[in-house]
Amino acid sequence: MTDIATGQGPQKKVNEHFSNFAIQPPLPCRSCGSGELVNVLSLGSTPLANALLTAEQLSQAEETFPLDLVFCTQCSLVQITETVSPEKLFHEYFYLSSFSDTTLRHAEQIAARLRESFQLNGDSLVVEIASNDGYLLQFYKQAGVPVLGIEPAANIARLAEAERGIPTVCDFFDDALAARLAAENKRADIIHANNVLAHVANLSGMVRGIETLLKDEGVAVIEVPYVKDMIDRCEFDTIYHEHLCYFSLTSLCNLFRRHGLFISDVEHLDIHGGTLRIYARKQERGTRSPDQNHNAYDSSAAVKELLQKEREWGLTQPEFYLGFGDRVEGLRVKLLQLLAGLKVAGKRIAVYGASAKGSTLLNYFGIGPETLEYVVDRSRVKQGHYTPGTHLPIYSPEKLLEDLPDYVLLLTWNFAEEILEQQSEYRRQGGRFIIPIPEVRLV
Repeated sequence: MTDIATGQGPQKKVNEHFSNFAIQPPLPCRSCGSGELVNVLSLGSTPLANALLTAEQLSQAEETFPLDLVFCTQCSLVQITETVSPEKLFHEYFYLSSFSDTTLRHAEQIAARLRESFQLNGDSLVVEIASNDGYLLQFYKQAGVPVLGIEPAANIARLAEAERGIPTVCDFFDDALAARLAAENKRADIIHANNVLAHVANLSGMVRGIETLLKDEGVAVIEVPYVKDMIDRCEFDTIYHEHLCYFSLTSLCNLFRRHGLFISDVEHLDIHGGTLRIYARKQERGTRSPDQNHNAYDSSAAVKELLQKEREWGLTQPEFYLGFGDRVEGLRVKLLQLLAGLKVAGKRIAVYGASAKGSTLLNYFGIGPETLEYVVDRSRVKQGHYTPGTHLPIYSPEKLLEDLPDYVLLLTWNFAEEILEQQSEYRRQGGRFIIPIPEVRLV
């Protein structure tokens, strides 16, 4: 693609022919190390999506970093090119999983299912990588199953231990930490890793660590945003510096196969705008499948079927991603026209969700305090801060009923059903929500 935006505006229209893709200069793929990376979309240079500000920081210059999306022609991994230090991103963190009722129900259901399927008991061990505030492990602990959390954000690790009694290692997970835990006889029957693989710069170290920490008959249950849903539903706002990678099943199989693991099963879930849940096991358990293109081992019919569909859909070819930028631009125009019309009509507009995806949308679309008055969010740790780049103050959701703005732009659209139900009284009093993705609509 020859016309990639440089940060001054949305991606320009691109030619429909593969010959006009721009190949990145030698920059190794995070998974396979190939230098054959093709540009997909540039979102310019943006602040870190979760770098919320205090009032004292508003007058200080904010750091910004390039946000460019590329596709690896060798292993099919979609990824961003910039790597921000994980210490900068995660050691003090503002996202608490337990503030979402949807996330809690999701966690409780999978924990119950795995406890029964694997007959987990007091002699078992369940480990979660990026365990946050113990939102998932609490359901195993309540059933008497020993647990161990691994969480690099010190403030959140302390919450998990103090409020839920979840033993938590405050560190980044990699093969070195896995080897240390295995030497301490802390190998796991189940390893959970929900929405963390996409955050990891050293993918090989992460997957090697999972293989090391997993018992021979154990299973790693890993959830990642599905790249096909991101493209199909124009979910460009899920692109931010914490999300280094955007996975297909094909790219996951290629990654895990290189490190002694195979994907035995897969589920496609609706949560978070489209998620793949994979079940990874050690290769020694199985024998090679006739499908030598993917070197599967005892993989389920669901795995083989989805791999075949991804080839048919074109997820393994750059052409599938062509035109993504054009659709993002169309979404931007529609949302800006709607907001401008409401402002001309004298309407007041607030925001729901001080989310990372919201930061990407507001900063890339150029929507700030000239249009929006403030943000509300259920997370207590976010309240009292300001949004990165746009500097909107963050309050609790109760402010909507106190203030009654005419419209609320719902940036956490992935939890729309839950939030609309919670805000039924605001809606009953005439308030309306604007949902921007996958298409702009009023509810």
